[in-house]
Amino acid sequence: MTRVVITGMGAVAPNGNGIQEFISNSFAGKVGIKTIKKFDANSTGITVAGEIDNFDPNDVIGRKAARRMDLYSQYALQSAIEAMEMAEINETNTKPVDMGVIYGSGIGGLTTIQEQIIKMHDKGPKRVSPMFVPMSIANMAAGNISIHFNAQNICTSIVTACATGTNAIGEAFRQVKEGRAKVMIAGGSEASVNEIGIAGFAALTALSQATDPLKASLPFDKARQGFVLGEGGATLVLEDLEHAQKRGANILGEIVGYGATSDAYHITSPDPTGAGAARAMELAIKEAGINPSEISYINAHGTATHANDEGESKAINQVFGSDSNVRVSSTKGMTGHLLGAAGAIEAVLTVAALQKGQLPLNIGCFNQDPNCSVNLVTAENSDASNARYAISNSFGFGGHNAVLAFKKWE
Repeated sequence: MTRVVITGMGAVAPNGNGIQEFISNSFAGKVGIKTIKKFDANSTGITVAGEIDNFDPNDVIGRKAARRMDLYSQYALQSAIEAMEMAEINETNTKPVDMGVIYGSGIGGLTTIQEQIIKMHDKGPKRVSPMFVPMSIANMAAGNISIHFNAQNICTSIVTACATGTNAIGEAFRQVKEGRAKVMIAGGSEASVNEIGIAGFAALTALSQATDPLKASLPFDKARQGFVLGEGGATLVLEDLEHAQKRGANILGEIVGYGATSDAYHITSPDPTGAGAARAMELAIKEAGINPSEISYINAHGTATHANDEGESKAINQVFGSDSNVRVSSTKGMTGHLLGAAGAIEAVLTVAALQKGQLPLNIGCFNQDPNCSVNLVTAENSDASNARYAISNSFGFGGHNAVLAFKKWE
């Protein structure tokens, strides 16, 4: 089996538009949650979200191409362009037939869907845009990335709600590991901070109603009351180790394991025992060929909902033991919950943590819930200079559990 390394990363996130800004701000504990400015959200009862700052698709994608893409595809392509520039992949060092794309979104082109349904209602069906379908369908981020880079290997999309980004990266990892591709472009994007997105999740009573952006997303905190909706996207370039070394690539990290399971329990609630999440972690660690004790860090799903944080804590303790020293943080206290993009931006931070020898803090926990008895990352224990392995967890509506295991590049 082939070893799979990471040679490029890109990100568009609420606390940093661009990979360097995103990583720097995240390790500095900067919160990107803010009062909603895109529309008047007062009637929904929700006032804050993880909106993107200073995003102009024309800067990177170009005006003509951007006009034919929903916002979620724009986020995806911008982060992919950044990741591919970092990886320095091109047609002189990689055959198009050896490069593929697995990229997902939890919902797809929700902004376009909202706009075009309103237009049809107000002005009639003949006024619906001919670009409505290609802009709104959930596979089009992958399609646009493939077209832009002439990637002619597999091009497909994963849709597993909030596990989407992690599943996409995991399945891309398998494509390279099993020799079906030399390079894979993988990740997830989401653009659902709009009226229907906020209203829909608010109707589920899933969202935090806090008005203070710094006290809205509270992973593992006793006073947590729901997640904060975020938007953005992130891309990883995965590569066959031999291919990367042959062309002299700068290697950022290595993927060594992937686990995916189903709770088979409920459409929105996780299994309260944490059994499915625990099995996904065990599978990723087993594929990595290591023991749980070798994992130094877990980037938790940590949505700041009562059910997720408690269930995930139980799952972690099942795998690592209640007295484990493994350190845990949810970075959603800074970014909010990016749904299908969450696993992708969190994979970026997990790779960066191993690279830097520093762990991102669990921002937003002021009073840890005793029912969430995990070892949270604080300023006092964030040094990770000796860390070699880390995992990143993502769990989605429908019972989807996905976990990636990463190794520091040495």
